[in-house]
Amino acid sequence: MTEEERRIRRATFLKAGLATAVTLPAVASEVVRAPRAAAGPLTPTPMCDDGDDPTPPQMEGPYFKPNSPERSDLRGDMPGTALTITGVVYSRSCTPLDRVLLDFWQADNAGNYDNVGYRGRGHQFTSTDGRFQLDTIVPGLYPGRTRHVHVKVQAPNQPILTTQLYFPGEPGNDWDAIFDPALLMDVQGSNATFDFVLDLT
Repeated sequence: MTEEERRIRRATFLKAGLATAVTLPAVASEVVRAPRAAAGPLTPTPMCDDGDDPTPPQMEGPYFKPNSPERSDLRGDMPGTALTITGVVYSRSCTPLDRVLLDFWQADNAGNYDNVGYRGRGHQFTSTDGRFQLDTIVPGLYPGRTRHVHVKVQAPNQPILTTQLYFPGEPGNDWDAIFDPALLMDVQGSNATFDFVLDLT
């Protein structure tokens, strides 16, 4: 296996360029369905490979705010297409990590960030089996970027991983200089999955 293949291999990652169709009902004009691979379905990958590569970091961007409320539901009064993101936080040895802090923030349906309050912002902690669930909406398109969700991930008393999650089939994925296919979520209708691997043994 080449280094590039190892870098993008994750249980919930889609192989770069072979993303399956995104079906997000209220944003059909903004989300383009990616073509299916002609060779048939993708080969399933294991939930976690021992010695898996850590999730790549990305820039924080200008709109992070500390002290977000502890909550797993960001929808509130935000209009938009409902989206639930689930996954597991692992160590490199595939151990699920509990009490990991995940601090999410994103644009609203119109592509705007709330810089006054905490709309579209919230943090939570993984359960004892390393799982998390975020109920939110599909973020709007922020000018100059492809569609994305920001997150900081920190195991207790460990360094912070700051990164971003992306949507398959987005036209902006082709020109956004920050986009990384290793950070694609697996999106099926209104559900998305992504597993984080922290640089811990």
